[in-house]
Amino acid sequence: MSITAERKQTLIKDYAIKSGDTGSPEVQVAILTERIANLTEHFKTHVKDNHSRRGLLKLVSQRRQLLDYMKGKDEPRYKTLIDRLGIRR
Repeated sequence: MSITAERKQTLIKDYAIKSGDTGSPEVQVAILTERIANLTEHFKTHVKDNHSRRGLLKLVSQRRQLLDYMKGKDEPRYKTLIDRLGIRR
């Protein structure tokens, strides 16, 4: 269910604004999106796993808060990020 360290490093490299950037909203949203996708796949086989479903809802809420923050600060960056990630909004 969790992402591997190698996958996380590739996400950080792909979405980082500058070198050494690990905490920008783009990187955080990309990592959360990957975790959400993994959990969604998990629920296709484990339908009754309600404890993990609660964690999924928390991740989605956290991602939504970060995206709302980005939309308020810099809307063009927000639009390019959701286009790159394929998030509908």
